[in-house]
Amino acid sequence: MISSVQNVSNLSMTRALGAVDTENSASSSAATMPGAAGAANGMSFASVMGNMASDAVSSLKGAESMSFAGIKGTATTREVVDSMLQAEQTLQTAIAIRDKVVSAFLEVTKMQM
Repeated sequence: MISSVQNVSNLSMTRALGAVDTENSASSSAATMPGAAGAANGMSFASVMGNMASDAVSSLKGAESMSFAGIKGTATTREVVDSMLQAEQTLQTAIAIRDKVVSAFLEVTKMQM
């Protein structure tokens, strides 16, 4: 999950954000492949979402420990910033997924039976 949103390092002063969006859309089709493999392996939706949630939590914990390492002086500023940006994108992804799930739930509750 995180590897598909780690394209922050692709940003540079000479490229526009539009170029990064096209790279993300190309990599997002590759990001859906593990889900298809999970369905072929018999993994349920709940287990996939649980794995994604535990990956998000471990990413946020890693960023927190990296920030403490930066305070202690054992990590460079670049490592701390990269870790924090990764955690921020993980959190934004989790929020977007939560919003989609809530929206889908509300749509289902509006259906007539």
